[in-house]
Amino acid sequence: MVRHPVVVQGRELTAGVCIVDKPAGMSSFAVVKKVRWLLGIKKVGHAGTLDPFATGVLIICAGRPATRNIDRFMAGRKTYQALLQLGVETETQDPEGAVTLRCPVPTLTRQVLDELAREFLGTQMQVPPPYSAAKYKGKPLYHYARQGIVVKKDPKSVEFFSLTVESYDADTAQLAITVSCSPGTYIRVLAADIGRKIGCGAHLLQLRRSFSSGFSVEDAIPGERLFTEDGGLSLLLHGMMTIEQALEQSECCS
Repeated sequence: MVRHPVVVQGRELTAGVCIVDKPAGMSSFAVVKKVRWLLGIKKVGHAGTLDPFATGVLIICAGRPATRNIDRFMAGRKTYQALLQLGVETETQDPEGAVTLRCPVPTLTRQVLDELAREFLGTQMQVPPPYSAAKYKGKPLYHYARQGIVVKKDPKSVEFFSLTVESYDADTAQLAITVSCSPGTYIRVLAADIGRKIGCGAHLLQLRRSFSSGFSVEDAIPGERLFTEDGGLSLLLHGMMTIEQALEQSECCS
């Protein structure tokens, strides 16, 4: 079905920015594709990929004047709520991969976990994981990993501004944390590093991005509602910002 560009208040909508709360089980590109269809605008992109299992803030830029600012919208700090499964490692460091190792989890007190969290504060070096969208020769690393080819990228500097232990369930060995970090940080790598520090391994079980570059999930459009038969377009237009408004709110210009 061919859609015509949307007309708002008598003017054709050519560019804008909106914040979507991406649902679990959906790729970031699926949200982009839906926005593109709803608005009838071909040039649509997002500022920072979320894996299909993850939820939360996805900054959507519609129209070429908006997509030109994607790098700027990606530049601010991020906040995540993450649930780690201790004692289990997977090939992808998240719930989508096959289990590669199981280890007993030692007794962990809140004091031990808080001290461990403090060890990760500040600047750290991270190696992009094999199953990631980081590029090598123009293709994402997961393209090679799915063929059994492991491409090792050079470690890069990331920064953790805060890392708070929210809760720990000893029965399930699940650890809930909140992380504030620099752009380009892989929380799945953090999960694996925490598991390694404890000595039992770990993987990222759940992930929610609650804040990105000045935009909060509390102000986001519920992503699942964009895929309903009615209300998707009006909801999207109601939440749309001009590029100037988005840049003013974004950390990139503060």
